[in-house]
Amino acid sequence: MANLKWKTPRSKTRSRRAANWKLSPVTTVECSQCHQPKRPHFVCQTCGFYDGRQVIAIKDKHAGHNPG
Repeated sequence: MANLKWKTPRSKTRSRRAANWKLSPVTTVECSQCHQPKRPHFVCQTCGFYDGRQVIAIKDKHAGHNPG
């Protein structure tokens, strides 16, 4: 086994490790009902549909709000 001439500094090791810590963009597909972007294999947050059927009931944003 080869002997190292110099000890690798922690900062260099850390930066090498951190170079691979990147986020990938979120994948989105179009909802078949409301045509809004949604994540694949997730319920649509806009209309509540998944796989062609309504799974959750979406509440009105202004329900219970008295204008004025």
